[in-house]
Amino acid sequence: MPLTEDVMARIEAVLGPVDADPKALAGLRHDVPGLSVTRCDLSDLGVEEPFRQYPRFNLYLVDASDHCCRLTADPARATGLVVAEKPVRGAT
Repeated sequence: MPLTEDVMARIEAVLGPVDADPKALAGLRHDVPGLSVTRCDLSDLGVEEPFRQYPRFNLYLVDASDHCCRLTADPARATGLVVAEKPVRGAT
């Protein structure tokens, strides 16, 4: 499934709100069939530049079209998403 404007709108509706719930990622998997969706902590991505940044999450695109998987900034090459959850301020 290519990252069309409609698909990006669905992704932004889930990840964009300031109070976005990490549990909503299950719904995102349903909304974007054909794309893998992986959740991780922000610290797992190191210094990688996100495709989009939201208040609670960073979004990275995965290109697995060749032999090796890699992050990409090209929505036309995206075969999956990595959603990295940011730490909640004030949480212990």
